[in-house]
Amino acid sequence: MRIGKPKRNRRIIPAIIIVIMVIAGSVLIGVWNFWNSPAEDPGSEILITIPGGSSFVSASQLLVDAGVIRSLKFFVLMGKVKGLSNSIQAGELMFDTGMTPSQVLDVLTRGKAVSYHVTIPEGYNIQMVASLLAEKGLGDADRIVALAQDPEFSRGLGVPADSLEGFLFPDTYSWPKGLSEKDILGRMVAKYSSVFTDAMRARAREMGMTELEVVTLASIIEKETGAPEEREQVSAVFHNRLKKGYRLQTDPTVIYGIENFNGNLTKKDLRTDHPYNTYTRSGLPVGPIANPGEASLMAALSPAKVSYLYFVARGDGTHVFSNNLVEHNKAVAVYQLGETSR
Repeated sequence: MRIGKPKRNRRIIPAIIIVIMVIAGSVLIGVWNFWNSPAEDPGSEILITIPGGSSFVSASQLLVDAGVIRSLKFFVLMGKVKGLSNSIQAGELMFDTGMTPSQVLDVLTRGKAVSYHVTIPEGYNIQMVASLLAEKGLGDADRIVALAQDPEFSRGLGVPADSLEGFLFPDTYSWPKGLSEKDILGRMVAKYSSVFTDAMRARAREMGMTELEVVTLASIIEKETGAPEEREQVSAVFHNRLKKGYRLQTDPTVIYGIENFNGNLTKKDLRTDHPYNTYTRSGLPVGPIANPGEASLMAALSPAKVSYLYFVARGDGTHVFSNNLVEHNKAVAVYQLGETSR
């Protein structure tokens, strides 16, 4: 004898299906309403910083906290459905609470971050660069210095030295807030790499110099003169002294090696030996003392064809150049009487 299914079960199954359909429909309607409804009407503009390396969820939470979107769950869901959860933009992004979540997602994943211009002057050293970037709100000074002096990080960027000193190219940059310190330093080194060409490397080899030696000499030239027309002459003095085996005896290198220099260079400082003291040591110092610009890099590779061995500051930003010590001492007597001379 066949036993049929109870009529009650036949009624339950369609009822369950209907309930599921109602729930699904309600969810879809909720999602639709959420997706096309702004958090506020009328809205207001809000600038939100999305830190570099943020996850989609953490970035979305910032939007919820700021009142730009109302539901973290729905927003994250739609980001995943649209395949955009791995495409967020870092930096400061401008949102409006009158935007729909669809518009918010577009800004978060395709928007252009607010950029800030910062000019790194020629001749700034690592500490000065770090302080300037921190002042502009573009990074932590201590973190920047630590990274710039990390041999592994420097070598990882292709720098032929254990420090980024000399390779943080001075220029005007436009960056969004939220970039990591690593990204910022990497971009500055990349700019240097675009300026220091293969032709310049070939010229360095012709002169018997390594790239690091060129950058080191360029950094000294950068610190020694602010007069553009003098760079090649200053370069010639140093090249000529190196060829003759004379010590460079340049004050900026000594100053660089003094921790917390107070602005007063003494005779004792000149006699105190350290790796950057070109009064006590022959040849170039162990590395750059600042970040030179393109003109100083070119000057290091193209010294003037002169026999100068000395120069002394006039006091107006320019120098008097001399071929021998007698001429130099006369210039010192006129312009730097009683001061240490080169």
